[in-house]
Amino acid sequence: MFDIWQEIYSTIRRNKLRTALTGFAIAWGIFMLIVLLGAGNGLIHAFSAETERQDYNSMKIFPGRTTKAFDGLKEGRSIEFDNRDVTSTQEQFHNTVKEIGANVRQSSQTVSFGPEYINIGLTGVYPNTLELESFWHYRGRFLNELDLKERRKVIVLHKRTAEVLFDKSKTDPIGQLVNVNGNMFKVVGLYNSNATSADNNGLIPYTTLQIIYNKGDKLNNFAFTTKGLEDMASSEAFEEDMRKMLGSRHRFDPTDDSAVWIWNRFKQYLQSQGAMSILSTAIWVIGIFTLLSGIVGVSNIMLITVKERTREFGIRKALGAKPRSILFLIIVESVFITTFFGYIGMVAGIGATEWMDSAFGNQTMDNGMWSSTVFSDPTVDLKIAIQATVTLIIAGTLAGFFPARKAVRISPIEALRAD
Repeated sequence: MFDIWQEIYSTIRRNKLRTALTGFAIAWGIFMLIVLLGAGNGLIHAFSAETERQDYNSMKIFPGRTTKAFDGLKEGRSIEFDNRDVTSTQEQFHNTVKEIGANVRQSSQTVSFGPEYINIGLTGVYPNTLELESFWHYRGRFLNELDLKERRKVIVLHKRTAEVLFDKSKTDPIGQLVNVNGNMFKVVGLYNSNATSADNNGLIPYTTLQIIYNKGDKLNNFAFTTKGLEDMASSEAFEEDMRKMLGSRHRFDPTDDSAVWIWNRFKQYLQSQGAMSILSTAIWVIGIFTLLSGIVGVSNIMLITVKERTREFGIRKALGAKPRSILFLIIVESVFITTFFGYIGMVAGIGATEWMDSAFGNQTMDNGMWSSTVFSDPTVDLKIAIQATVTLIIAGTLAGFFPARKAVRISPIEALRAD
C-alpha cells in the first residue's frame, strides 16, 4: 500500500500545475454550491420568519375612490366603510370568513405620563387584531371583548412608546394611567412590531375611539381570516364576490379596482412561495453546474494521466503486473485528488456561510416607516454539504475508472507503441 501512495505522490509532484488547477475546480465547485445554497436559505428563512408572524390566510380591505360612473353617480367619489360592512361580511361569507376585525384611526395625539410625553396616533381595534396584523403581544394583556362592549378607556402601548414615557422614572407601565389629550387611559399591555416610526400607534377598543372622537360608525379598514381558500383561483373568486357585496352596499362598479383595495395576503403568500421555489431551483441548478465543472476537470486530468501513462501500463503488464492492480492505482489517485480538494472546498464553503451568518444573519430593510427582515440564518445543513462532497468523490472515481479500464485492456505490445 505504501508503494501505491509513493506512486501517487510522485505523479502529483510531476504534474503540480495540472493537479492544482483540477483541485481548484473541484474545491470551487463545492464551495460555490454551499455558498449559493446558504445565500438562498438566508432569503427563504427571512421570508418564512416574516410570514409566520401573521396569519397569511387573511385579507385586509381599504376604501378608495371610484374611477367609474355607476348607478347615476359620477366617478371620483370617496368610499367610506362602516360597522355594517363588518356585519354584512360576516353574514354573507360565514362559510369563508373565520375571524373579522376592523380599524379606526385618530392621528396626532399627545400621550403623557408625568413630565414625559410623546406624540402618536391612536388605532381602535378588535381583540383579534394580533392575528391580522404584523405585530405581537409583548407584556401585560391585550384588549378583550369586554373592553369593546363596555367602551373601556384602556390602551395597549407600543414597547418603544412605553420606554419614552416610563423608563426615566423606572415605572412599570402596566396598570398606570396615561393622559391622552385630556382623556385618561389605563395601560393594560404592551405590543411590539417591525414598525420603526409611523406605526407605533396606541391601541384602544374601536368602540371607545368611535365614541370619544365622534367617529360615528365609520371605519378606516377591516380585515378577516379566511377558510376554504386553498388556491389562487378560489382566492380570486372570493375577492370578486367581496367587491360585488361592497359595490352593492356603497353603489360602485364591482369592476372598479380603485373603489376598494384588497390586500390578499394568501395570494401574496402563494406568489412569494412560487418566487422562493424558483429561487431555490435556480440556486441548485447553478450550484450543480458549478459542481459539474469540477467533475469535468477531474475527468480531463484522469484522461490525460491515463494517456500519458499508457506506455508505463504496457511495461507493467509485460513485467507481470495484473490489470486489476493498475486499475486500482488509477482509481485511488482519482479518489485521493477528489476527496482532498473536495474537503477543502466543503470546509471553505461552510466557513463562508458561517461568516455570512455572523455578518448578515439578521439583515433588515428599513425605509424609516417599516422594518422587514430580508436575510436570516444563511447556513446549509451539514448533511447536504457532505452529500455534495461524496457525490463529487463518486464522480471522480468513475472519471478515473473508465479511462483506466480502457487502458489496461490494451495488450502490452500496443501499449508500448503508444505515443
